[in-house]
Amino acid sequence: MANPAMDGTILSAIGRQFNHVDWIGLHFWDLVQPFFMFIVGVAMPFSFSRRWDKGDSWNKTFHHALTRSLLLLLFGWALFCIDSGKIAYHFANVLAQLSVTYLIAFLIMRKAIKWQLLISFALILLSDLLYRFWSVEGFNQPFTPDHNFGSWFDMAVQGSLNGGHWVAFNAIPSSAHTIWGVICGMVLMNNWNQYKKIRTLLIAD
Repeated sequence: MANPAMDGTILSAIGRQFNHVDWIGLHFWDLVQPFFMFIVGVAMPFSFSRRWDKGDSWNKTFHHALTRSLLLLLFGWALFCIDSGKIAYHFANVLAQLSVTYLIAFLIMRKAIKWQLLISFALILLSDLLYRFWSVEGFNQPFTPDHNFGSWFDMAVQGSLNGGHWVAFNAIPSSAHTIWGVICGMVLMNNWNQYKKIRTLLIAD
């Protein structure tokens, strides 16, 4: 909690960057989760390529990815239960969200980059359309916290809302971050010289 006496100072401005905004806006802290999901994606081509080079089948690596995804989900649930002090199955935890983005990214990572990009943008577009055009009364206000499609989804799946306006459905558009990480990892693994890799990544940014 910020000290009111520090309002208007440079320390207060810096401190605000290490807290999530309540709803509208962007702080540095809001970029941590997307970057975490992105960097996991970067590591995936390196990890799975080694397994495929050793002769592991796609089915075997899929079983590995599915197991890891389920473990992430369980750890996410466990951490939420520790924080709340009771048994609860919420999907807003970073690990629970990552369990979804990781599995989606794995399922398409052997497709051409253009298809991975297309799917990532389609997931974002799907989410945007659902928020804008969801017509259920009480949850048809796309830009109002706790009264949008994401909140309706939480009520339908887990029977309650998460604190801080976090919603489980965020895992779907957030999958784009992990997919983009996979694509960057594939670029880094390419046999291009380092300048071409850097130039490609900068253009993509």
